[in-house]
Amino acid sequence: MNVVFVYSLDDVQSSKTPLRSQEQIQFGISYISSFLEKNGHNTKLIVLSKIFGGAYKAIIDKCVKEFSPKIFCFTAISSEYNFILAVAKYIKIKYPDIYLLIGGCHVSLNPTSISLNDLDALCIGEGEMPTLELISQLENGLLPSTIPNLWIKRNDGIEKNSTRPFLQDLDTLPFPDREMWQDWIDEELGARISILLGRGCPFECTYCCNDALKKISDGRYVRVRSVDNILAEIENIVTTYPEKKEINLEVESFGVNTSWAIKLCNELENFNKTIKEPLSFGVNLRVAAGVDYVSLFVALKRANFKFINIGLESGSERLRREVLRRNYSNDEIIAVVRLARANGLKVTLFNMIGIPGETQLDFRETVKLNRMCLPDNHYGTVIFFPYPGTEIYSLCKKNGLLKDELDAGMERRKAILDLPGFSKKQIQKSYLWFDYYVYKGYSPLPKILMRVLVLKLKENPYLNLFFREFMRLPLVKKIRRALTRW
Repeated sequence: MNVVFVYSLDDVQSSKTPLRSQEQIQFGISYISSFLEKNGHNTKLIVLSKIFGGAYKAIIDKCVKEFSPKIFCFTAISSEYNFILAVAKYIKIKYPDIYLLIGGCHVSLNPTSISLNDLDALCIGEGEMPTLELISQLENGLLPSTIPNLWIKRNDGIEKNSTRPFLQDLDTLPFPDREMWQDWIDEELGARISILLGRGCPFECTYCCNDALKKISDGRYVRVRSVDNILAEIENIVTTYPEKKEINLEVESFGVNTSWAIKLCNELENFNKTIKEPLSFGVNLRVAAGVDYVSLFVALKRANFKFINIGLESGSERLRREVLRRNYSNDEIIAVVRLARANGLKVTLFNMIGIPGETQLDFRETVKLNRMCLPDNHYGTVIFFPYPGTEIYSLCKKNGLLKDELDAGMERRKAILDLPGFSKKQIQKSYLWFDYYVYKGYSPLPKILMRVLVLKLKENPYLNLFFREFMRLPLVKKIRRALTRW
């Protein structure tokens, strides 16, 4: 069967090549696609953006004409859900015989709020097996039914099937389908590629989907792939994409399972000795009690890791402890950053501004801690967004912080909450000028002001697109390279 996957975003480079690099691929549909292909089906991807208005209709029509799909599979985060519904409605009206399935975090966390008026089914949780079973039933001319993880529209209502246990052995899955993304990527813009090391997270942060997702199915939620399986995928990438020299290793909590992390680092070190030009790596790191960072960072250095990303979220220990449920001290953050730097690692700190309960004093604590650490990457700060289905979203509703319908149009770039001690206007200004507050006196002023300009343009998706196109001009690229050297 021919299957089309639909992915949408608003931070695009252009209509033809909206993505910057392979680092931006969505792993959920990439794994489902390769799983379907392994089982004899044909898949195709289309990448859409609401900022191009009705242009998606021509893309859909061209795909249907050339590929003749029997099913469209959508994934949607909160900010893209309404747009995806509009796309689904267009397909259902013009091509009523095509089956429409939707999944993703927003759907899994909020299934009762998902409209199946123009969709045929929704998927809760992991999608490989339920999508394959759905396609098998459709191929056999059956009316889809009794498929775990799926809610299926019927004439007399919705058939709500229970969820199946989480897939325990991730090594049984084929490597994600990367090739389906290539036509939508501007390869000139990014040489980095990403690999998913595992699924799930052991922590219970109130703002994150993981704490809610772990409750939707039975079985162990935190799972990592074997080191051998990861190395096999890296070998495949070296063969398929020889120009890629930097790999981002994605996992929610690298270092918590220290023995597995160090074993992986040792094998990456050995692998680099077998190739002419060694690969470099980066990873997200969670600061947590009981982690042997000395041994871990030595292993990272020997494996040619170049950067780590640390989720700070707020410099206020009170906010982290009482609101976000993240228990580590500022002293621990500083110590980990210093140790990372001592081992040649560049550091990014992820920050959120406008957290429920945050005051201007809390924000100044975030600035202070960032000035003490001086992150090497300036792109780790966002505005807090309460994702429906998370614990903190319920907290916002309970405390009357979401009086109107949630505006997801500029997710994490536009202030959502008007807090008693930190107004919406102050939050937006703090986000815009964050780099100035942190790096003034340490970084060249023109570079800081350019970052402020970029964030200001990103407040409007159309200006952001114009800026992206402008930055791709040859003369502008030369200026950017000069500023980088400066």
